Parts: sequence; C-alpha cells; structure tokens
Amino acid sequence: MRLDPTRVLVTGGAGFIGSTLCDRLLRDGCQVVCADNFSTGREANIAHLRAVPGFQLITADVVEPLDIPGPIREIFHLASPASPVDYQRLPLETLRAGSAGTDNVLALARAKNARFLLASTSEVYGDPLEHPQPESYLGNVNTVGPRSVYDEAKRYAEALTVAYHRAYGTDVAIARIFNTFGPRMRLDDGRVVPSFIAQALAGRPFSINGTGKQTRSLCYVDDMVDALLALMRSPHRGPVNLGSTDEMAVLDIAGLIADQTGNPLRFVYAPLGQDDPEKRRPDTRLAHRLLGWSPAVGIPEGIARTISWFRTDLGSFR
Repeated sequence: MRLDPTRVLVTGGAGFIGSTLCDRLLRDGCQVVCADNFSTGREANIAHLRAVPGFQLITADVVEPLDIPGPIREIFHLASPASPVDYQRLPLETLRAGSAGTDNVLALARAKNARFLLASTSEVYGDPLEHPQPESYLGNVNTVGPRSVYDEAKRYAEALTVAYHRAYGTDVAIARIFNTFGPRMRLDDGRVVPSFIAQALAGRPFSINGTGKQTRSLCYVDDMVDALLALMRSPHRGPVNLGSTDEMAVLDIAGLIADQTGNPLRFVYAPLGQDDPEKRRPDTRLAHRLLGWSPAVGIPEGIARTISWFRTDLGSFR
C-alpha cells in the first residue's frame, strides 16, 4: 500500500481490461478517475466501485478535450473499441478514438506532467509474415481492409505518442497488447473466447471461421494488468509486446472450452474474415528483460475462471 496516494486516469475504464485495472489500482492505494463513454464498456463492470473511496467515474468521450481538475500522475489510455464486431460497427468512432482521442489525452498528460501509457495492439502487425512477432517487425497491414479502422487508428496513435515525446518531452510508454481474455468480457463482442463460452453454455455448436487452424496466444486479464502496471512504473517507452507465448489453434481453444463445460464438440464452419491473422504469437523477450514480467496464469486455468464468472453473472451481461 502506498503512503502517498497516486491519482491515476484510466480512459476506457469500464472495459474488461480497464475495469480490472481500476480494481487493481484501488487495491494498490491509488485514487482512480475512470473515463468512459460506454459505447463498448459496461456500467456493470465498475458498478461495484462507485462507493469505493478514491474512485471517480466521468462519463466522457475522449474525442472531446478532457477537463479533469487536480493533479494526475499516471494515465492509462485504453479508450477504443477493440473487438472486430465493435470496430466494424463503429468505424469512424474507432478512428477518432485513436486520432483525436489520443491527441486529447496526450495533451492532458502534457498539461498534468503525467506519465502516459498507450494501450496499443498486436493488430499493428496485421496478418504477420514474421512469426513470432518482435517489436522490430513493421507489419503486413491492409490499410483499406475491413480491419483497417482499428489497425491504422492504433498505428497512428503510436506515432502520435512518440511525436509528443519528441516534441514536448512527454513521458510516454507504448504497450502492444496481444489477445487477452477473462471475466467482464461481453459475450457478444465477437472474440473467440467469449463467443465459444456463450455457445458452450447455450449447448450450441462452436462457430469456426476458416479451418480453425489459425492460432491465437491467450493472456489472462490479471496477467495483462500486471504487465501494464510494470510498464507504467518502469522508465521504458517501448513499444513493448505484452501477451502470452502459449499459442493454440482456434479448434483447440474450442476443445478446451468443450471439455470444461461438458458441451459436445460440434462445429459450424464459416469463411475466414478478410485479413484475419493466420498466426498470432508475441515475442515477449523484451518484456521479460525490461520488466521482469511473464504470465502466471495458464490458459486452462484462465478459461476455467472465465467460464465460472460467466456462469455466475450471465444474467446481467446478456
């Protein structure tokens, strides 16, 4: 517990990563300002925090300048639609969050003399031709494809973050977040883990896009929050890959969820989406060397925790 409470801003703080981060910051003795416009975040994710001393909720869209009185020492910028379902439903909002939104939050960081951490993404690598993906890999990105609104928003946000550092000396860090899962995800957000859990709990076949042999490397949300905090409290700017190196085929993820739910392993196949990555695994040697971080929760244990949470809270998260 800190003796001098740090005041921290978390944009996108009602998302599943953002709300878990808010929980952790409050447990660490920080004061937390959570800003969210609830376009994809859920009020239920932070409802339990409303009465917690030191927590403040601001309903705000980062594409408009943020006016937050008082000191802020750290800013975690997570505000953006992040799943394909959401950013294809909200394409212009996604681009604005990455561009004008990031500019506004960086301007606030500059005014407050706060350290700024950008939650970027593995999607900056596109459908990678290099495997696993190190931070030095420049990517294979389709700038006009259906996923480009998210890919390019984050690539621009990275460039803007570095430009603020070079032009103004703003203290910044860039985290490239790989596939993360856990409690508080929305069952309808289209990502593989909540989609498969929703289908398993409903007794339906698993929907497989393409052959199902495409891979994902899944990191449990508590481990990701540990990584974000380690990067924020380090002197490093990054970009730094954050994620698990445990790579699984989509078919194997379905099999794991089937085993843990008792749902028969049945599949319904659909075409693979355009530019959907065939392989996804981070090279995390930099995170391990600079931050001393590596995931502690294995995929089977993380899946079990996530299924348990959805079974308990399914009614309020439909």
